[in-house]
Amino acid sequence: MDSEKQTQAVGKRPVQLQLKEGTLTASLSGEIDHHTAREIREEIDLVLMRVHPGHLVMDFADVQFMDSSGIGLILGRCKLMQVWQGKVSICHMPPKLERLISLAGLSELCEVQKEETKHENVE
Repeated sequence: MDSEKQTQAVGKRPVQLQLKEGTLTASLSGEIDHHTAREIREEIDLVLMRVHPGHLVMDFADVQFMDSSGIGLILGRCKLMQVWQGKVSICHMPPKLERLISLAGLSELCEVQKEETKHENVE
């Protein structure tokens, strides 16, 4: 493991969860690849299954890189939210990642927002 990945592994968590008024916001950070996508998915799904919010917002403001694992992460949350008729939005998507989302067809499955308000942390 190189020193940059070690710093990310022991530093800031790749997802911070906030819940307010039926909306769960997942603020993502760092690199979303096959190493981190699983951890992010598990943390988000744990809260989704417990709370069943009507809306999941995935905030990509602090994401520097995303591969196909990130596409799978978004797609899986869309499918899970459909179970209880919830919706998924993605926001603060950097231009390169926004293009990837568009090419993958995910912009047709979830709303792409330009702005998002901050919510309370979920512990």
